[in-house]
Order: sequence, then structure tokens, then C-alpha cells
Amino acid sequence: MPALHVLLYGSRGSGKSSLVKGLLAAYQERGLRLVEVGKAELIELPSIIEKLRASALKFIIFVDDLSFEEDNDGFKALKVVLEGGVTAKASNVVVYATSNRRHLVREWTEERPRPGEQGEVHAWDTFQEKLSFSDRFGLTLTFQPANQETYLKIVHHLAEEAQISLSDAELTQRACQWAVRYNGRSGRTARQFIDFLQAELAPTSPSF
Repeated sequence: MPALHVLLYGSRGSGKSSLVKGLLAAYQERGLRLVEVGKAELIELPSIIEKLRASALKFIIFVDDLSFEEDNDGFKALKVVLEGGVTAKASNVVVYATSNRRHLVREWTEERPRPGEQGEVHAWDTFQEKLSFSDRFGLTLTFQPANQETYLKIVHHLAEEAQISLSDAELTQRACQWAVRYNGRSGRTARQFIDFLQAELAPTSPSF
């Protein structure tokens, strides 16, 4: 069946990349493969897709932390893949990209067209082209920052899996302190906190 290209954007540490990578574990036995392409290699996307086109497998081209400067060659290559070029779209390949930015092409306040200023005649069209790039993904998933309730649910779930031997009250208090001191409330912060606790509470080796 046809599938959509997907843009996952939102706050850092909210699990965007983990969600994409989790698809491989869930669907690998059904022929899904994940090909990670760095931003510096996006210019090679058309040739990569041509190599994958003939395969019987299904592929997700995964681009993590996507954003562009103006006139970036990778931007042009990805645009061709998302919109389709002279050759037909590969039916077994989709692009999943993550970003902290809703608008993937960086734009500046001074670029906004102002009546009476000298410059590009159709400057507004160029400005809209930048803003609309993310619309070329068929599906956009937004990841909101975690509130304290969600953050603590994640912490307690991970603590239970790791068999952390702290009371609920102490775990909650220390988790809140950790979020304030470090990276805020997110799934990533919760994971780092539990990793820290595991190391802190691990039995020490006997001395000889």
C-alpha cells in the first residue's frame, strides 16, 4: 500500500528518533529496513533510492535532526525525493525525518518582504517556498514537551524496570531535582536519571 513521508518535530529529548528506530524492531521480520542518512550525505539521496528501488524489502530513509541553511544542496536533493523527479517515486521507500524546528529551512526577519524595498520582485514567493518545505512531508507528528506528570510516569516506569530500590516519594523528589538541574522534563532526562541511579545504587565490589 502507499505510504507517506513523515516529519517528526518537537522538543528535544521527547523520543522522536527512538520512535523511528523502534519501528525496525517491530517490523523487521516483515521486511522493513532502516537506512540512516546524515545531513552531509543528503545530496546522495537520489542515487541511494535508485539502488533500493529494485529490492523486495521496504525501506525507511531516516534523517535525524534535519534543518537547512539557504541554498543547501542537500535541501534540493531531499526536495526532489519528496516531490518526485523525472523518474517515478520508489514505491518501497519513504523518508522519515526528525527536527526540533517546524520550519526546516532557516529564515531571517530581514528576509520578510516589505513594500517599497528594493530586492527580489517575487520575494514573498521565495519566502513562502522556505516555509512550505515541511509541508512536503505527507504526515507531521508533533512532540510536545513533557509536563511533570508525564515525566514522573516515565521515571517510575523506568525505575520499576531497572528495579530501583527507592521509595516512591524519594524517587519523585530526586527526579524533580534532576530535571531542574539538568535538561528539563523529557524522556531523555528520565532515562539519564535512571542510568545515574543504577550506577549510584549498584553494590560496590568487595575490597581485597
